[in-house]
Amino acid sequence: MKSDTVMDLSCFTESQLTVRDAIQKITSQFDNNYWQEHDQTSTDPHELHAALAKDGWLGIALPEEYGGAGLGISEATLMMQTIAQSGAGMAGAQSIHANVYATQPLAKYGNKKQIERTIPGIINGQYRTCFGVTEPNTGLDTLRLKTFARKEGDKYFISGQKIWITCAQVASKMILLARTTPVEEVKKPSEGLNLPEEAKRTPGSGLELRRIKKMGGRAVDANEVFFDNYEVPADTLVGNEGQGFKVILHGMNAERCLLAGEALGLGYVALEKAAAYAKERNVFGRPIGKNQAIAHPLADAYMNLEAAKLATYHAARLYDQSGKDSSISQITIGAMANAAKYLAGEAAFKACERAVMCHGGMGVSDFSEIMVRANLR
Repeated sequence: MKSDTVMDLSCFTESQLTVRDAIQKITSQFDNNYWQEHDQTSTDPHELHAALAKDGWLGIALPEEYGGAGLGISEATLMMQTIAQSGAGMAGAQSIHANVYATQPLAKYGNKKQIERTIPGIINGQYRTCFGVTEPNTGLDTLRLKTFARKEGDKYFISGQKIWITCAQVASKMILLARTTPVEEVKKPSEGLNLPEEAKRTPGSGLELRRIKKMGGRAVDANEVFFDNYEVPADTLVGNEGQGFKVILHGMNAERCLLAGEALGLGYVALEKAAAYAKERNVFGRPIGKNQAIAHPLADAYMNLEAAKLATYHAARLYDQSGKDSSISQITIGAMANAAKYLAGEAAFKACERAVMCHGGMGVSDFSEIMVRANLR
């Protein structure tokens, strides 16, 4: 069963479908064996990153004047969904998506010099990017983060800790959220947050990365990051000092749309494989897919994915339109992007759970064995 028969494509524009077809051609070069090997060996899928960079897709939502495609987060979301749905899953998606969403604040709020020295290199694959926001004792409470940037002359000296920073081992650029005023001294928690756009790893620089061992998704690294008087030039600051939270929201809302698309991709490919297996697996003289106990849970999961898909691309459209329509508030975009991420995540979990259950015992066997039995290679 092809993905076209699993997902209704009628809500997409011609431009979005063109993006989808182009990305499918690239991802078809990376089969299930590729992703299984990279997961088992905890090896970064840099070949996918290089293939997408070669055709300019890392700049899908960046300005044409700097080498980008000039498209929107709507197209970028479909690109990320297509990558996840190809079988790459979150490993493939996470190796790419920070290069898409973490650059949005820089493209919108950065000055010409910052953009020219960074964005072209991200688009052509020279630079990999990561997003430095989450901290151990704040979690999603971004306004309470503690990482501190002390300004001395034309430099910032950063001290603090971040955690669950994806691709920090391979990234040469980091969009980092840090304070210049302690949270106890600001009138509003959102004040005093700043966004340096560059972080380079050199011995003795005061930057330490510790890779976190994971039970799954091992092809992409997740890290604890420690800063000890880590030095960055003051001219790397994106936007005005003290307004970093406003700046970073532009990237976080984009991230939520992309993550929703990636969750959809996981859900659809899970149903695709479950439906194919249900057609092949015969019990009592007929395919198990003819039994309502198999068919109805899969149909229910499909309907949830289709509903989440509409929420996801509605949020992405609002994000793109906000650049042209000032009546669309960041509060509205944030609410819709969060809703999309939640709904898509829930729908994907249900689809994956039911796909595993459809496979019965094969659902918890080695991945490659499932592919052989389901004739999906």
